[in-house]
Amino acid sequence: MGPDAAVAGLVETGMASMSIRSPRPSASIVVRDATPEDCGAIAAIYAQAVRAGRSTMDTVPLPARYFREVLAAASPREALLVADAAGRVVGWAQTKRYSERPGYAPACETTVYVAEEATGMGTGSRLMEALLTRARDAGHHHLVAKILASNEDSVRFHERLGFERVGTQREIGWLNGAWQDVVILQRILEAGDPR
Repeated sequence: MGPDAAVAGLVETGMASMSIRSPRPSASIVVRDATPEDCGAIAAIYAQAVRAGRSTMDTVPLPARYFREVLAAASPREALLVADAAGRVVGWAQTKRYSERPGYAPACETTVYVAEEATGMGTGSRLMEALLTRARDAGHHHLVAKILASNEDSVRFHERLGFERVGTQREIGWLNGAWQDVVILQRILEAGDPR
């Protein structure tokens, strides 16, 4: 299935009714838990990232159904948050289990996506700050972010929020007709009970 067919499939899943137009700059952004009703907008924002080809190794957008399944299957230690601006979802963030192996229980992987129209308004920072609080409250100690090395803006964003580079996986993926490196970043939270 080509990208246009995939986007058409997203429209068929109800995403066409989800607006991701930018809120007014003065609109206040509220970060809250995602609901099944938000999954169309989450998928639309992710589709923007897939089409841009700088933030994910996915080459086909994921439907709203996928995000509803993620939400339904999330453990109490995982989070799926949205940035809500005047009733519109303009970004989303997630913590998910780093590994199924029990020894990795204190670790989680983080993800943040912001609608193209809502960048530069502090949305990503608000989402990450809420995600850090949620991770800490869930007993996580080690947060991981995996970012395409060519996405320097995202690497700098994470570094501004206390993440540090720990390595680069060379030529780990093939995207946009070229080998892609992935930068691994981490942030250590204060020690706690990993539950």
